[in-house]
Amino acid sequence: MNPSGAVRRARRTIDALVDATPPERDRVVDAIRAASIAVVIVWHWSLSITHRDADGVLVNPNPIAEVPLGWLPTWVLQVMPVFFVVGGFANRAGWCSTLADGNGAGAFLGGRVRRLLGPPLVFVLVWAAIDGMLLLLVDGHRSVLVTAPIVFIPLWFVGAYLWVVALVPITARLHDRGRWVTLAVLAAVVAGTDVVRFALGSDAAGWVNTALVWVFVHQLGYLWHDGTLTAWRTRTLLAVAVVGIGLVALCTTLEEYPRSMVGTGGEGSHMYPTTAVIAVLAIVQLALVLGVRPHLATWLRRKRPWTAVVAVNAAIMTVFVWHMTALYVVVLAAEAAGVTLGAEPTLEWWLARPLWVLGPLVALAPLVALFARVETGRDDGRS
Repeated sequence: MNPSGAVRRARRTIDALVDATPPERDRVVDAIRAASIAVVIVWHWSLSITHRDADGVLVNPNPIAEVPLGWLPTWVLQVMPVFFVVGGFANRAGWCSTLADGNGAGAFLGGRVRRLLGPPLVFVLVWAAIDGMLLLLVDGHRSVLVTAPIVFIPLWFVGAYLWVVALVPITARLHDRGRWVTLAVLAAVVAGTDVVRFALGSDAAGWVNTALVWVFVHQLGYLWHDGTLTAWRTRTLLAVAVVGIGLVALCTTLEEYPRSMVGTGGEGSHMYPTTAVIAVLAIVQLALVLGVRPHLATWLRRKRPWTAVVAVNAAIMTVFVWHMTALYVVVLAAEAAGVTLGAEPTLEWWLARPLWVLGPLVALAPLVALFARVETGRDDGRS
């Protein structure tokens, strides 16, 4: 592979996408999508305490529980809710385009599934080949599934997102028939399921909500796409955000709900299983994004920031599925150099954080250059 040639091709592709951006495209959606993935990646690389446990397994808990008020930034930095919101926007846009072309659910789902599963499928096949070869050739080799399961963290997102995409032909029709009724019913079921979970100690109810919460959050994106929420005044959006923050604060005073929006181990998690608080957080994040949307949209009309957004989104799934592999490469290199990965957020650990952004970023670049064609070769120009 010629690196300089690959860079030139990538630049030409990105420039063509920038120049082809239709004037009516909501660039804020793309910017939020790119920013959300960037936050997740940087968090995984530098704000998780990546180390080997007593069994030699690579783990990456976060230091939130050991940082005073460390839970508070997670109300902003837990970006999966707003990512699923913009996913709802994009998927309704794709659904409407499919219907306008005279096609139906089969065409929509076929296109969406191909776009979503291409990079993860290549990722799984490559890792299966590497791991299988090492198992055959290296005596005593332990599968990466055992020694470094964090490499496969991105796959949970693929499953959750595929779930909401599969429901679009149903949820989009329900939205068109009664947007507020549909949303209210989903909200009631999500809240009720949490009540059942905690009142009865039902693990099953928790996993039911793991499915339902993301459907609710995804449905919020439909209200953005159809113009319902963009017609609201800034002060209305601010009021919604304030009420939502108050509700999140109230919920997290309860014993059942941890204050941190990311898992801390000791306090439990809002994500696994997913709780109703994540649904409220999505409303807060959406209201705040829409509040600054006019200003952000103006900024994104400038070529430089918009080019950066297009560049990230052009290979966003490739970047996402391989980012933990890039971290693993750096971990192996550090261990080979005799570095012992710390298990506590010491001063030395904090000072090293920039290196744990730069190192994986360098390792990720060739992976994206190698595998991005799986994703960029299928761009159909839709959301």
